Amino acid sequence: MATVVLPRSLVALFPGAEHRVEVGEVGSVSGAIDALEARWPGLRDRLVEAGPSIREYINVFVDGEPAALTTPVPPRATVHVLPAVAGG
Repeated sequence: MATVVLPRSLVALFPGAEHRVEVGEVGSVSGAIDALEARWPGLRDRLVEAGPSIREYINVFVDGEPAALTTPVPPRATVHVLPAVAGG
């Protein structure tokens, strides 16, 4: 069963949301986000923009590797969703 790890800053916006969420066998990053959206409506809009693509200020990793919406998510994978960090 795949697990998604969400940033606490995002979890705080959705009452009842959890930091670590088991999403089952979802097939892809997009499927994992769909599973989150089913539990917490509006969450997808925070992660995905028109196109569709992952928002510029969000980074997604599957088992430590950079990922896109179409990236496969194996059954026991861990998907990390992280806010981008910028500075100057």
